[in-house]
Amino acid sequence: MTQRIHSSSSLLDNPVANRGTAFTELERQELGLEGLLPAGVDTLEMQISRVLGHLDAKPSDIERYVYLLELCDRNKTLFYATLMSDPARFVPIVYDPTIADACLTYGHIYRRPNGMYLTKHMKGRFAEVLKNWPVKDIRFVCVSSGGRILGLGDIGANGAPIPIGKLQLYTACAAVPPDCLLPIHFDIGTTNAALRADPLYLGLRDEPPSPDEIDALVDEFLAAANKVFPGVCVHFEDWKGTDAIRLLARYKDTHLVYNDDIQGTASVALAGLSTALQIVGQRLSEQRILFAGAGSAGIGIANMMVEAMQLEGLSEADARNRISLFDVNGLIQKDRTDLNASQKVYAHDLPPAPDLAEAIESVKPTVLIGVSTVRGLFTEQAVKAMAKHVDRPIIFPLSNPTNKAECTPEEAYTWTDGKALVACGVQFPDVTIKGKTFHPGQANNFYIFPAVGLAVYATKPKRITDAMFIAAAQGSADQVSQADRDQGMLFPRQNDILQTEITTAARTAEYIFDQGLATVERPHDIRAWIEAMTYKPVYGADGT
Repeated sequence: MTQRIHSSSSLLDNPVANRGTAFTELERQELGLEGLLPAGVDTLEMQISRVLGHLDAKPSDIERYVYLLELCDRNKTLFYATLMSDPARFVPIVYDPTIADACLTYGHIYRRPNGMYLTKHMKGRFAEVLKNWPVKDIRFVCVSSGGRILGLGDIGANGAPIPIGKLQLYTACAAVPPDCLLPIHFDIGTTNAALRADPLYLGLRDEPPSPDEIDALVDEFLAAANKVFPGVCVHFEDWKGTDAIRLLARYKDTHLVYNDDIQGTASVALAGLSTALQIVGQRLSEQRILFAGAGSAGIGIANMMVEAMQLEGLSEADARNRISLFDVNGLIQKDRTDLNASQKVYAHDLPPAPDLAEAIESVKPTVLIGVSTVRGLFTEQAVKAMAKHVDRPIIFPLSNPTNKAECTPEEAYTWTDGKALVACGVQFPDVTIKGKTFHPGQANNFYIFPAVGLAVYATKPKRITDAMFIAAAQGSADQVSQADRDQGMLFPRQNDILQTEITTAARTAEYIFDQGLATVERPHDIRAWIEAMTYKPVYGADGT
């Protein structure tokens, strides 16, 4: 009797196997659940309806975020069924922008562990510690140090919700099976003195080690991850900019890795830009692009656009000459002595310009991309300077969360008399200018990284390349209808995100097969093959 009680109780506490009130009367008898649940038997649809009622009663999105995390902890099927029932509604709750608040208050809203938590003090034992994870067939690890979270900077262990949320979007947006995903916070310490002084802070209260020490830690971590989980893909997320660039360069040719802040951000920006250029009937290689922000995101987007321009026939040097960068010290040009190696290749023979509007007058860009996290950097003067040089200026204030955006779509449309093509890092409301309603695009990475993840899951490639992300960007851009383009939309609508991502994944997988990078046999119908692998949030016949 004791063993049976233990078994039935464990079943209700197991988020993978638990069906809650959806266990049938026969299942309750066979599994020893009689008397442990109310008499009513629900369908999954009825359970979703109850969840939606709970969410509607919550006073804020952060409360909805906490509720959904707790739902995931007790019933994963119901959690994903809820998210996938209306991704346009739930992605902003389980990820950006709500996750920014979750990170800021993580030590205070913490309920129970999710994923794994490694620290620098485990050096020499990473493989031993990773073996503690109960699931052995892990295909993706998303790992963050918390060193550069959204526009929040270094928040150390408070960044733990980021890899959790990223991997939830693999499933919610692209139906990658959730049991093969492992979020990890890699605690190397934090430079954030205020957090270190917070008694409820859950991370190490140390300063981060030197770059050489970080490299040694990550070397061992990658070796351990591949030993414990053979063939695993490691997704680097929200590391400090210099660490992010260095680590990607260190491992991209030797391990199955990618960095979403660099490659995913670049790909989604390229996707939106591709749609915008289709609207104006121009090629990428004809553009002059100015980046406001020269960190890992800006450099990553610039590098991918160089590669995309090369695919259109430009030399690498000519492509770089079409891209300029602007940072806190002004326009990046050859007289600057404070540049790192990745910035120097974009230092052109231009006069100094400490002001963005002045830099725009000098560069005369057709495309302005903001990755600065500086609210209001795109001033009226700067935006009007853009419009003076080009009939349809392309303006992407990509920084997030909302209060970090370089300008709002309403400002960009108003200052250009509705001529601008706009995409932001978060979703802003529609804007009506002179009787015409515009729907600003959301250049959010969730259009790209879940689809790339699904393609990688299916094809098991040897390596992940920038060209795969370029293929994903084009796959996304080609799915924006003409009617949506007429409204200024640069990305597909989110209400059918799963089918959109499967299509993008199929395009990416096709490229992987074409380049001989896959380690599985090419199927006759790639899209149907991928779709057959996707996760379905339904209760199985075996009680799971």
